[in-house]
Amino acid sequence: MRFRDRADAAVQLAARLATYKGQNPLVLGVPRGAVPMARIIADALEGELDVVLVRKLRAPEQPELAIGAVDEAGTVVAGRYFYLADEQYVVREIETQMAVIRARRRMYGGPEKAVNPAGRIAVIVDDGVATGSSMLAAIRSVRARKPRKLIVAIGVAPSRSLAPLQDEADEVICLTAPADFHAVGQFFDDFSEVTDDMVIAAMSRGVHAA
Repeated sequence: MRFRDRADAAVQLAARLATYKGQNPLVLGVPRGAVPMARIIADALEGELDVVLVRKLRAPEQPELAIGAVDEAGTVVAGRYFYLADEQYVVREIETQMAVIRARRRMYGGPEKAVNPAGRIAVIVDDGVATGSSMLAAIRSVRARKPRKLIVAIGVAPSRSLAPLQDEADEVICLTAPADFHAVGQFFDDFSEVTDDMVIAAMSRGVHAA
């Protein structure tokens, strides 16, 4: 399966989530790419939009390789390569990524603090996952605040990355899970960068899925 763009994936995810329409779900986009998607889904479900702020922890001298992830509360999820880095490096990297998280919360112009999902249906949205470490951090961050139900909604993921998510979320909706997976962007005809301005616009006004 291929998608025209992120909006196409969002419309398909919204259709799969239609049973939650009218239940005021909290739809949480993973910045930056998934926030406009989450806006489309929140509008379709008559829900509320916020971001879930997680950042990957980068491997020493290999910034594209994730060794884990950290969330807005400082919770760290160790990935399979976590022990490639020494303790001092990990502490510095956590501090660096927490600073980015705080700056993004201020920049995006939504609520000053994360909207509380306690007792609510919470839907975490992403365009796709690769290793899944950032999504696991997002799940654990939201789970700690006791939602009534926690759903993960993603466009694409390698099949091997889904099992850990299914173990920790109440429901995982993934539109396609190919065995031949190299990168999220290979499944989108248009995978243009989502800018901070686009995130701010999605947070401040509705985006129609039509």
